[in-house]
Amino acid sequence: MSDGILEYIGRLLEIFIYLIVARSLSSWFPNARRSPIVQLLYQLTDPVMVPASRIIPRIGMIDISPMIVILVLMVVSNRLQPA
Repeated sequence: MSDGILEYIGRLLEIFIYLIVARSLSSWFPNARRSPIVQLLYQLTDPVMVPASRIIPRIGMIDISPMIVILVLMVVSNRLQPA
């Protein structure tokens, strides 16, 4: 693949990371799920976050799957950036 395409995919992954962070922050506010913007966040991130939440166990009441997914996406995104 050309460097331009790989760089573009890397940028998309960075945006997806921000979406996951926003989703995680929204979970601190119980009424946020009613917001159309938060519902869109969940629709965009559910394809990755739901399977990750099933695989990665919780630590007590804390769901660490967003942190793990973000770390993995950061590594992949950094690998796709040109040297």
